[in-house]
Amino acid sequence: MLIAVSAALCFTSTSMAVGSADPLTTPQHDSFYTPPSGWDSTAPGTILNSRPVEVASLGPQAQNADAWQLLYRTTDTDGRPMATVTTVLRPRSGQVKGLISYQAATDASAPQCAPSYVLRQGAPDKYDASLDLMQIDQMLSSGHAISVPDWEGPKGSMFTPRQPGYAALDGVRAAEAFTPLGLWGTETPVAAMGYSGGSFGTSWAAQVHPTYAPEIHLVGVAMGGWTAPIGRYLEKLDGGPFSGFLPSLLPGMMRADPRLAAAFAEYLTPAGHALMAAGDSRCVTPNVAQHAFLRMDDYLTIPFSQLMDQVQASFTGLEFGTVVPTAPLLSYNAVHDEILDITWADQATAWWCATGARITSVRDQLSEHVSLQISATTAVLRWIDDRLAGQAAPDGCSTRTVPTMALEGA
Repeated sequence: MLIAVSAALCFTSTSMAVGSADPLTTPQHDSFYTPPSGWDSTAPGTILNSRPVEVASLGPQAQNADAWQLLYRTTDTDGRPMATVTTVLRPRSGQVKGLISYQAATDASAPQCAPSYVLRQGAPDKYDASLDLMQIDQMLSSGHAISVPDWEGPKGSMFTPRQPGYAALDGVRAAEAFTPLGLWGTETPVAAMGYSGGSFGTSWAAQVHPTYAPEIHLVGVAMGGWTAPIGRYLEKLDGGPFSGFLPSLLPGMMRADPRLAAAFAEYLTPAGHALMAAGDSRCVTPNVAQHAFLRMDDYLTIPFSQLMDQVQASFTGLEFGTVVPTAPLLSYNAVHDEILDITWADQATAWWCATGARITSVRDQLSEHVSLQISATTAVLRWIDDRLAGQAAPDGCSTRTVPTMALEGA
C-alpha cells in the first residue's frame, strides 16, 4: 500500500473516483459479513454466504471479469473460528491457468479499508487499491482466477502471526469449492502473491500450508517489498515522509496483541490517544497525507525507541514460524528502497535457505519501493505461470542482483 499512497500523492491532492456506482454499504453495516447461526462448527474453508459483485478498474468501467464475494470460515491466531471474506474473480472467457491467492497490502485496520470493500465498483476512493487494481487486471489478462482475501480478518488485526496464512488458505479452499469459478478442487494449481504489507500475509500462507492445508496444491509463492522485521520497520517509518503509516498500522497491531495495547495505553499522551483513534478510523492514504514527518516522541511520555525496546516480545515470532515451506519461494526487493532496508530481505532469504526452503531472491538496482511492484509484475507472473504449468523451480537457494526486473525477469 506504500506504492498506492505514493502514486496518489504524486497525481493529485483531491479524491479520485475510480469506477462509478451508487455508494456501497460499508462492512460494519453490511449484513453479508455476519455469518449464519452455527457457522463456527463448520470446517475451515466452508462457504457461509456468497454474492456476485463488480470489481472496479482504474477507469470508470468495472473489470471485465466475473466476480463474487465469499464469506467463509477460517481460523484466527489463537486457533478460534473466524469468518472473513474473499473476493474471487475469473476471466469471462477461456479456461483459467490456475488460482492466485493475492494478499493486498491493506496497511490500515478500519473496516472500509478491507479489500472486499475498496476493490468494489462504487467504493468512494480507490487510492488505497489503485495498484491492486492494476495487478488484478494483469492477472486476469494472463488467464488466472484470483482470490483476494481480507486476511486481517473482521477485527482488522495487523501483523499477527499465522492468522494471515489461515485466512489466505481457507480463501483458497472456498474458491476451489465455488463451482462458478470453474476450478478443479484440490487438483487446482495454486500460487500466492503479495507485495509490501501483502508480503507478510503471503509469507504466512507459505509457512502454515504444510500443516494447516496440505491438500492445497501450492506450487509457488512470490513475495516482494519485504516489510519485516516489523519492529525495525516501524522505527524506520518514524519521523520520515511515510510516518503516517504509524497511526494506520498501530491500532490494528494493538487490537491483535494485548501486551502491545497495554504498553501504548500507559505511555500515549491524550494527543497520542486521539491520534490512534483518528488513524484507526481511516485508510492509509489520508493518514500518510496528513502525518508526514510525524514523530511518535511528540505523542508519548517516553521516547518511542524506549517503548519499542519494552515491547520487543510482541514482535518475536511475527515473521517466522517453525514449519519449513514446501512450495518454492520468489523474493524480490529494491536495493535502493526508500522505505525498507534491503538487508532485511537479504537476512530473510538467508533464514529461509538455512531452514531448507527453496528460494530465489532477486535484488533490483534501479527500482525503489514505489516502482518495483509495477516494473516486476510481468516477470513475477511469468515465474508464477511456470509453476502453475508444472515446471519445477530450481532446487536450493539463489540470489542475484539485476539492473531491473522489467528487463531481466525473475
